[in-house]
Parts: sequence; structure tokens; C-alpha cells
Amino acid sequence: MADSPTGPARLDFFVAHAAGLSRKQAKALIRGGAVTVTGEDGAPRTGLKANSSVAPGECVRLDGAVLTLPGERYLMLHKPAGRVCALEDALPTVIDLIPAEQRRGLRIVGRLDRDTTGLLLLTTDGQWAHRLMSPRHHCAKRYRVTTAEPLDDAQLTRLRDGVVLHDDPAPTRPAEARALSDTELLLTISEGRYHQVKRMLAAVGNRVVALHREAVGHIELAPDLPAGAWRPLTDAEIG
Repeated sequence: MADSPTGPARLDFFVAHAAGLSRKQAKALIRGGAVTVTGEDGAPRTGLKANSSVAPGECVRLDGAVLTLPGERYLMLHKPAGRVCALEDALPTVIDLIPAEQRRGLRIVGRLDRDTTGLLLLTTDGQWAHRLMSPRHHCAKRYRVTTAEPLDDAQLTRLRDGVVLHDDPAPTRPAEARALSDTELLLTISEGRYHQVKRMLAAVGNRVVALHREAVGHIELAPDLPAGAWRPLTDAEIG
């Protein structure tokens, strides 16, 4: 059946995504009469065009074969350094690490800097991505931070209490900061300001030399997932 997670869909969109075709190919098939649509009562629809709306409960067929939209996809990627978080760029991108047949409709959930490594989430589910990244939801993100200079207790206290960033008068929200060594800490923030972790360390008089994201909300980077590799999220991780 033509159930779509977002309700009614354009016919060319539905055919393209269900059959793994381009929109141009889908439109040509619709014009050529290869696509049929019947309602829940079994009555065929006439006058089909590319922009015809397919409602949930209607049945779409291509050359007699029933089409169904694929379900939403949720992926975890271990981002290596040197790749940009973009779907297209002149530089190597994270999407290049995903097989071509898996890329359709994917969006990046919470970008990382080119030199930052660690957990990156990708999905076709826009509402799920919004819940994770919307500032209103204050989703926690945990980073392993390596600093240029040794950290002292005063710097850790300032990070926990919130700091004022350069060119941003509003202090950061309180964070969790736990020293692992003189120059390494776990920092958990619940915001997503531009280059926030690096700017927070600069604000307390230090500098980030390596940054690795370990977790987003309850989703943790799988310890057995090597850099550059990906896997689907489990049902528990999707939540």
C-alpha cells in the first residue's frame, strides 16, 4: 500500500523512492502509463500525472508490481578526521563513506568540524533529527577533549558553570566536565553553538588540539566501529 511516513506524497516522488529510480525516470514511466493507482475501494484512478497526490491507503503499481516506500533509515558513522560534514563538497565528505544505494534521502544530524572525529548520525527521518538537534530539547553531547595546556581546577569549574564566548554575550549552559588527565577531559554540553567546545576552551585560556564526540543523547559510538565505518542504529538507539 502507499503508506508514507509523512502522509500524502507526489506520485513521481513515490515511484522514484519505491523503485530506486530518478525523478526523471519516474515521470517518464507515469507519462507512459506504466504506473497505476487504485484506491482502498479498488477503483483505478485516471488522469495520473507526476504531481498527482498519493494518499495513504492507495495502492501504486509499476508494470503491475505493487510499490512500497522504504522505511526510514537511521545510521551511525564513526567520522574520521579530514572529512567535511556535507552531502556535496570539493573536499572528501562523510557521505562518500556510505554506499551509493544507501545515500538517498539521508541528512546529517549535527555536524562535526573537518578535524573532529567520532559519532555522527545520519537519517532520512527529519522529525527524529529535529528532536535531537533542536535547541529546545537540550540534547546532551559528550566529547573527549585534548587540550594544548594542562587543565586546572579553576578552568574546569568555569566550564561547568558556563562561560561567555567571544562575540556571544549569553553564557553557555552549565556543562559536565571531568578531567581524565592533565590535558584530557570529558565535556558534556547541551547546546550546539558554532565551534562551541573549541570556543569554550579558548574562553578559559586553553586550546583544543583534538576533539572526539563519544555520544549524542543516549546514543554512544559503538566501541567496535572503526573510523570510517558505519552501521544501522538499533531499535533501542532510535528510541
